Amino acid sequence: MDWLDALRALRDARTPAVIVTLAMVRGHAPRNGGAKMVVSPGAMFGTIGGGNLEATAADRARAMLAAGTAEPELLTLKLSDKATTEYGVQCCGGEVTIMLEPVRVVPTVAIFGLGHVGLELARILARHELDLHLVDSRAEMVDAARLAPAVGDAVARVEVHHAPVPESVLAKIPTGAHVLVMTHDHVEDLAIVDQSLRTEGIGSIGLIGSASKWARFRAKLTEAGHTPAELERVTTPIGIPEVAGKQPAVIAVSVAARLLQLIEEAAPVPSS
Repeated sequence: MDWLDALRALRDARTPAVIVTLAMVRGHAPRNGGAKMVVSPGAMFGTIGGGNLEATAADRARAMLAAGTAEPELLTLKLSDKATTEYGVQCCGGEVTIMLEPVRVVPTVAIFGLGHVGLELARILARHELDLHLVDSRAEMVDAARLAPAVGDAVARVEVHHAPVPESVLAKIPTGAHVLVMTHDHVEDLAIVDQSLRTEGIGSIGLIGSASKWARFRAKLTEAGHTPAELERVTTPIGIPEVAGKQPAVIAVSVAARLLQLIEEAAPVPSS
């Protein structure tokens, strides 16, 4: 598998990786500038020349993965028998500069309910690098012609689900997904929140609605066996208070802003 195919496979598997590129070669080196490999926590794909050069780069790449590093780095190595190395001597006589580019796991967001607010929210989030799941129990809400103006030119990878039982989609979305609940039906909302709390690995749960709606939901969810600590995982109302207004587009901006904050907060924290 070449490095590009490997990178696609790692993305699909939601595995972080580092692209390692011979950015500059001065003098003699095992490979020419532009050679690439991909390093994941447990594997390597492609080669930049083997030996100490490759082993040192792979070690640094895995340290970046462990630390949650987001920014690219440059690493310069001398290929000389006089250079002190950990993995043996490479005496090609040249010097190489290696660029290491982290590729983080793409966040997943699932919007349950594609009414006025849900559609505006999908329009905003589709402009970000996300795996975006759009779920509605009503076929007309997820009709391709209706969604096309909002997500037809999306940067996000968009997956549309027409699901008469919308909470069933929770079993299909990846671990760490951020769930936003805003359907047309409070019964559906309650069922989705209930199942989200029972689904392992959900990143966050946001519920649109008023304090009185949450009070009713809280009582019903408690009756269903959820503990106070579990109920604390549900955020309602959603959005940031600095963006006020009841128009669908305004609510969507508020919710999107808070969601992007949550995604950043959930990202690996670099070690000091």
